[in-house]
Amino acid sequence: MPHIDLPEGMPGITAGFSFRPETAKPMRELAHVLLHTSGNDGLSSADRELIASFVSSRNDCFFCKTSHGAAAAHLHEDGERVVNAVCAEYASAPISNKLKALLAIAEAVQIDGKRVTKDLVDKSKAGGATDTDIHDTVLIAAAFCMYNRYVDGLGTWQPRDPSAYVEMGKRMAERGYSGEPEPQK
Repeated sequence: MPHIDLPEGMPGITAGFSFRPETAKPMRELAHVLLHTSGNDGLSSADRELIASFVSSRNDCFFCKTSHGAAAAHLHEDGERVVNAVCAEYASAPISNKLKALLAIAEAVQIDGKRVTKDLVDKSKAGGATDTDIHDTVLIAAAFCMYNRYVDGLGTWQPRDPSAYVEMGKRMAERGYSGEPEPQK
């Protein structure tokens, strides 16, 4: 049950966005820049969505973990299998060593940004990460701590059936985050 009078039929962050469109705009723009990329250099959108889902799983935010997991599954050739593996134990997931090293950074940020060490950064660079990859990983992890706390702090409605997120994930993966949300039925 939401803690404030949020619009009905809008799950998770979409309800908060609808309640305050003026704060939604920059938050959507940030998510779009961080997650919806062409994938021509650096991290792909699939990798970025995996990081978002991973951080959200560590923060126990069902809506963000599941919606961004659905977007990552739509974009990734190994689909749900890789998302589940990353959220369960990224170190043994079927992903690149570069992404594993970046997820170690994301994990550190999720706990406390000061836990990002020179060693974690050096391991990421040794795995092929660029300064931009590291920057974006830190910012995705930090932003998703905020988004997760926003969703859960408002007590938003979060459908528990993962199938309710498949179409949402597809829409996010294909169109990004700058458009208006559609109410759920």
